[in-house]
Amino acid sequence: MNERELGTSGVEVSEIGFGAWVVGTDWWGDRSRDQAIEMVQHAIDQGVTYFDTGDVYGHGASEELIGEALAQHREDVTVSTKVGYDFYNNPQAGHGELPKRIDGEWIREALDNSLERLDMDYVDVLMLHNANADEVDADVLATLDELREEGKVEAIGWALGPSIGWLADGDAAVHEEFDALQTVFNMFEQVPGQHFLDTIRELDADTSVIARVPHSSGLLNEQVTPDTELGEGDHRSHRPTEWYETGWEKVDSVRFLEAPDHADGQRTMAQAALQWLLYHDEVASVTPTFRTAADIDEWAGAPATPALSDAEYERVQELYADNFGIDRDDGMDQLRSSVGGEDLDETGTAPADD
Repeated sequence: MNERELGTSGVEVSEIGFGAWVVGTDWWGDRSRDQAIEMVQHAIDQGVTYFDTGDVYGHGASEELIGEALAQHREDVTVSTKVGYDFYNNPQAGHGELPKRIDGEWIREALDNSLERLDMDYVDVLMLHNANADEVDADVLATLDELREEGKVEAIGWALGPSIGWLADGDAAVHEEFDALQTVFNMFEQVPGQHFLDTIRELDADTSVIARVPHSSGLLNEQVTPDTELGEGDHRSHRPTEWYETGWEKVDSVRFLEAPDHADGQRTMAQAALQWLLYHDEVASVTPTFRTAADIDEWAGAPATPALSDAEYERVQELYADNFGIDRDDGMDQLRSSVGGEDLDETGTAPADD
């Protein structure tokens, strides 16, 4: 497993990270606490050193589990957590978004609570969870600097979502020199990821990208096929049928990335999707959603597969620019931006399928 630095923070993360949302809730399948801990420790055995959790995942449950699982490995791993949601005073309603709170006092209080649950003195990375640009004011920035000076935090990040918009927020993270910017980014959903890469390059900024949903919600790892029936509790069931139908056609168009005749070895489609992201120097880590030990074995092994060539990458981009040859709507426009598409329109950046 290779590691990459987050900006110039000195904090290194494994190219494939462990998204600990999967062990904090039952949204990605039921598992016992022992099974969840076994998953984390199996990831360590496969070379994963970056663990990405958040206080809202299971309302603290993910942090408690990660703290227990990593207790004997603290000096060998990089731990990130997120703050910004007030789940202490508000009940969770299904998959709905909780009220946010982004201010210096809350960030400090929430971090202290997270450290207690993690049973750690510091976190390597502290991320603001879904913060809006206008919420990250001088008070917030000063608090983050103070936490670094106090040794409670080594690097700072800004996690975007849950929709695929948020251009203003991601650009603010780059302008304010955050070490990490986490966003949805994959071959099929390149907005706004490519936009942030352009911003980083234009400003010669040191911000690194952490890519989540690298498999486009089950398409690129082929865990969601035409025969798959998504249960009511599956978080992906909100996506329209048209999205999956067009997605399967897109997968067929990038089969060449499996490279069965590659001189340096083969890649699975899931591994190729991860290698496409790692092709970008600005991407420090990719956090797929591990559900099983087999997922960990395959996806943690992706960096050891042949890296994408320039020709392969360019071919993918040509297909993407032509919407992979598909001339019908995928029904996702309403989900691509948190502000009804206005943030995309104002920058001249069109959604992938427009």
